Amino acid sequence: MSSVREEGKDKIIFVTKEDHETPSSAELMEEDPNDPYEDRGLILPSGEINWNCPCLGGMASGPCGTDFKDAFSCFHYSKEEVKGSDCLEQFRAMQECMQRYPELYPQEDEKSSSKTSQDSEAEASGANSTSASEQDSNTSQPDTESSAES
Repeated sequence: MSSVREEGKDKIIFVTKEDHETPSSAELMEEDPNDPYEDRGLILPSGEINWNCPCLGGMASGPCGTDFKDAFSCFHYSKEEVKGSDCLEQFRAMQECMQRYPELYPQEDEKSSSKTSQDSEAEASGANSTSASEQDSNTSQPDTESSAES
């Protein structure tokens, strides 16, 4: 026989083997097509932006959320021939905000440059050990050749 226990917002259900042998009687709730908070992708059927879309990766919240929303909205609703060309000020404001919070919004250049510098250091240490072993083998080769000639 199953047991149910509630802890705060969580509901914990323990089931037995017998519980699993019978078909489920759970009923799925039908989605409300008018619920604006339901995950429906980036653009809602109304054409509006779904700021709750997980695809935005939280960019719509946080210290630069307002700047992000302004820039993204401008781009989305832009009617210019080159879409978004009228949004440079909004994107500049967003970028400036993100630069003030590098711990929250790391720059791609910083990520790749730190990885590149780590790779370079690894290669350099590998090259140093290779060159040292090459020096050892070069040092021993003349001795071997000279002893072979004798």
